[in-house]
Amino acid sequence: MKRSERLIVVEKAKSSLFGIDARILVDVETGVNYIWCVEGFAASITPLLGSEGKPIVWSKEEIEREKRKR
Repeated sequence: MKRSERLIVVEKAKSSLFGIDARILVDVETGVNYIWCVEGFAASITPLLGSEGKPIVWSKEEIEREKRKR
């Protein structure tokens, strides 16, 4: 099975104190940023919002720059 390329991980964080795993994902088609968190058997994903309450969206250039890092 081929790995999905729709979402790319741009940042990872793990809290050993609470056992929480969090990642920042970017949808390469829309540029929308999401935060994905897992704790035990629970998981959630939600769009990241800026100070004005709107989703954070990367430009195509930012996405391509991130892809080249890999």
